Amino acid sequence: MAGVDVRRADDRFKTTVSWLDSKHSFSFGHHQDAANTHHGLLLVNNDDIVTPGAGFETHPHRDMEIVTWVTRGALVHQDSEGHNGIIYPGLAQRMSAGRGISHSEKNDSWRVSGGPEHAEPVHFVQMWVVPDQAGAKPGYEQLEIDGELLSGGLVPVASGMAKHDGAAAIRIGQEHAALHAARLAPGGTVVVPEAPFVHVFVPVGSVEMEGVGVLGTGDAARLSATGGQRVTAGVDGAEILVWEMHAELKLF
Repeated sequence: MAGVDVRRADDRFKTTVSWLDSKHSFSFGHHQDAANTHHGLLLVNNDDIVTPGAGFETHPHRDMEIVTWVTRGALVHQDSEGHNGIIYPGLAQRMSAGRGISHSEKNDSWRVSGGPEHAEPVHFVQMWVVPDQAGAKPGYEQLEIDGELLSGGLVPVASGMAKHDGAAAIRIGQEHAALHAARLAPGGTVVVPEAPFVHVFVPVGSVEMEGVGVLGTGDAARLSATGGQRVTAGVDGAEILVWEMHAELKLF
């Protein structure tokens, strides 16, 4: 049945420690709600701020496609497969956990920016979707797409869908899902894709969504069997992340 479910920023689960301010759109860790486990294929949408010099120590993942999107600062990635990368605004990054991988993610902004006086918090959104098949080979991919974002339109960031072959910045192992991003100037507009499941998240700024109303920073709209709504950035502009999904979650 078609519908729109708006989730407000302040209603999210929260994990707050000395070095981390994390807000979870879905059940995560010790925050569990049987009525809020996923939308479509999207299982995790964590909105994280990490202080300089801190971060997530090495920890394992398995059978998950993990896409990380940085809006401010820099995040350093290292994993057990030998991949290393610095993720910053305008860079698309994907880690396929496959049959098993361990990685760390830390805010090393002072190293990236040239010294402790340039250190700043890193703000990023990490999103998990379930892959097509279990036990695949782990992988990592990143690509800068800052130039494409300047167009102001929806840019396919990560996709496993055939229609995005050669168009998406990076590939994920899920043929029924695609992540789009837009960096909108004040008054800039985009149109949300039509799909059985769509997740619209606003990590920066605010927008007005046709038929929905205003979505502020940290707000999300979960669309079911709909789409095609116009989204217009507010007076300060906005950044939005849009998952287009043509199947629903099936855990292995």
